[in-house]
Amino acid sequence: MLMNPKKLYRLYREEGLSVRRRRGRKRARGTRTPMPLALIPNQRRSLDFVADTFGASRKFHILAVIDDCCRENLCLIADTSISGARVARELDALVRIYGKPDGIVSDRRGSENDPGDRFPEEGN
Repeated sequence: MLMNPKKLYRLYREEGLSVRRRRGRKRARGTRTPMPLALIPNQRRSLDFVADTFGASRKFHILAVIDDCCRENLCLIADTSISGARVARELDALVRIYGKPDGIVSDRRGSENDPGDRFPEEGN
């Protein structure tokens, strides 16, 4: 249920309730150094979780693993639910096929389609 914020504020004040104030946006402290470019294959891999829905509002997730140097898509795993154990199993399979990378990068934000659903696969 959505309510006009001004009306909600007026009702709170009439009842003598304190109005909850929104907190400010968190800002990064200090300066961030740019990430160095991957110059050789298998130097750095990127993990990305993508979420979308089927026609009848059934969600599915895709795990994409990409080599940052040559932008090769190493694997795409699609399922309605991807557990942390499944992610570890797929990464182990990639290590057997392509070898161990020097580093793995993952952004820790939710998908654009569902910003409140932050990595449900890990059991948050």
